[in-house]
Amino acid sequence: MKFKITETEKRALCRQVPEFREFVRQITLPELECDGDLFGGLVRSIVSQQLAIRAAEAILGRLEALTGELSAERILAADPGALRACGLSSRKVEYLRGIAEAAVSGSIDFASLATLDDAAVIQKLIQLKGVGVWTAEMLLIFSLGRPDVLSFGDLGIRRGIMLLTRRDSLSKEEFEAFRRRCSPYGTLASLYLWRIRPGGIAGC
Repeated sequence: MKFKITETEKRALCRQVPEFREFVRQITLPELECDGDLFGGLVRSIVSQQLAIRAAEAILGRLEALTGELSAERILAADPGALRACGLSSRKVEYLRGIAEAAVSGSIDFASLATLDDAAVIQKLIQLKGVGVWTAEMLLIFSLGRPDVLSFGDLGIRRGIMLLTRRDSLSKEEFEAFRRRCSPYGTLASLYLWRIRPGGIAGC
């Protein structure tokens, strides 16, 4: 499925937060594909933590070659040593196996998470080792296509807000006030904020 970005939503965001107007005129956002696969998205997120994009892609390629697919059953069936040989740290192997065990045991029903509201999805996911609020919020955006996600834990978003609003710092209270201004278009705001850089716009 695609995360729909409409002209109506762009105009609404600009009415609520006029500071976006110039950037909305200049930035063409790419289509955002959301596959709805929370388990696979979570595996990819764990693998990618603290890694450059190319390094993460290489490890994911080796992991998929080993398991055939990123399913809970295949990950649990894989030898931990073979998982580490893909380039995963021992801690990431522990996290991946914990996620897979939660899926197989049913302690977290990944298929039903999509029926829950954002806060409930986050509360479920952060029960898993290696999964924090930021990771859960990114899954809401990139796996489920939720429309109103603006993450305080994302450094790029905080920097974007400071540049957009000409601030030298951003407190949690100031962030919350900005988030409320953007709602219910928080995800659209996030996609723009990630592209704002000092002196201009990041290539996209």
